[in-house]
Amino acid sequence: MDQHKIRFVASGTPSAQKSLETLAELYGNAAPDEATVIVALGGDGFMIETLHQYIDHEIPIYGMNQGTVGFLMNAYKTADLPKRVSEAQPANLHPLKMIAECEDGNVVEGLAINEVSLIRESRYAAKVEISVDGRNRLEELICDGVMTATPAGSTAYNFSAHGPILPLSSRLLSLTPICAFRPRRWRGALLPETSTVRLRILEPEKRPVSATADYTEARRVKQVSIRQEKARTIRLLFDPEHDLEERILTEQFQS
Repeated sequence: MDQHKIRFVASGTPSAQKSLETLAELYGNAAPDEATVIVALGGDGFMIETLHQYIDHEIPIYGMNQGTVGFLMNAYKTADLPKRVSEAQPANLHPLKMIAECEDGNVVEGLAINEVSLIRESRYAAKVEISVDGRNRLEELICDGVMTATPAGSTAYNFSAHGPILPLSSRLLSLTPICAFRPRRWRGALLPETSTVRLRILEPEKRPVSATADYTEARRVKQVSIRQEKARTIRLLFDPEHDLEERILTEQFQS
C-alpha cells in the first residue's frame, strides 16, 4: 500500500475546484508541512505557479490536467492515484536565475522555469549586445526581444518564436531572438547549460526594454545576466507511458 501523503492544490477554475473536492474526499488532503507529494490540478500556467510556490521545499509535484494544453500535466483520472504517483517517473529541472540591472539603479532578481525574456517597451526596436561567458558574441542585435529558454520551456514561448525544442537530456539552453531585424538571418544559438548569458541594452533611454523571468518583471533594464541555478532542483512526476522527455520528443513531430 502506498504511503504517500498527498496535498492537493488547484487553480481557481470551477472544474479544477470540483476535482479538488472529489480527490480530497477519496484520498484526504494532507497539511502542507506533512505532505510527501503535491498534486496540482490545473493547466500549465497553474503548474508554473505551483513550482514557484514549492521551489524551496524539495517536494515532488505531480500534475493532472484541468486546463487547456497541459504539457506539464498528466491525464486527469481519479482511480488508483496513490499507485500512479508511486510509479511516476521523475524529471529533475533547474531554473534559470535572472539578475536585471535597471536604469534607476535597482537590481531585480528572479527565477524562471521556462525562460527569461527581454521585450522592447516602445515603438523603437531594441538593440542588444550579447555576451556568453564573458566573450562578446553579437555586438548588436536589432529585434523585438530575445530570450533564454530551458529544455522544459523550449516548447512554450521559445517554440512560438521559432526557437528549437530541446530534449531534457540535452543539457543545453536556447538563445532565441524575437522578430530579429538585424542580423536578419540570425536565428539564435544553442548554449551549454553551464553558460552565463549577458544581455546589454544599447541606447536604453531611446529604446527601453523590460526583462521577465516567469512572474518577475524588471522595467527599463540596462543589463541582464542569466545562468542556470543548479542549487535549486525541481522534481516533476510523470506517468511512465507519457513522461516529459517523451512529450518533448513527440512535440517535434507535430504538424
